[in-house]
Amino acid sequence: MERLNVQSGSPFEAAIGFSRAVRVGDRVVVSGTAPIWPDGSVNPDPLAQARRCLEIMLSALGEAGGRAEDVVRTRTYLLDASDAKQVGEAHHEVFSGIRPASTMVVVSGLLDPRWKVEMELEAVIA
Repeated sequence: MERLNVQSGSPFEAAIGFSRAVRVGDRVVVSGTAPIWPDGSVNPDPLAQARRCLEIMLSALGEAGGRAEDVVRTRTYLLDASDAKQVGEAHHEVFSGIRPASTMVVVSGLLDPRWKVEMELEAVIA
C-alpha cells in the first residue's frame, strides 16, 4: 500500500521525526496537534486554541485527500477540566453533524506551557 506523509511545517516534525498526518490506503491519522499560529504565538483562550487545532488538523486531512465528514475518531487532551465546555463547543462547530467517536481527557501537562489543549483525529476516506 502506498503511504503519504503530510507535513505542516512545525519545527517539531523534523526535530522529533514525525508527520502531521499519514495516509495509508483509505485511513488517515493526524498527529497530536497544538494551537500554534505560524508566527509561533498561542492565543490563551481555550476556545480559540481548540479552533486552531481543528483548523490545522483539517488542513492536514485535506492534504491527505480527506474532509471533516471522513473523521471517525477524535481525541482531545486538556490541562484543565474547566475548559471542556469551550473546547467541546469548537468540536461541536465542526463535528455536530458527523459525530465521530471522541475522547476528552485531562492530562497533567503538555509540551508547551502555553497550550491548554491538544487534539488528534483519525479518518477513513470513502
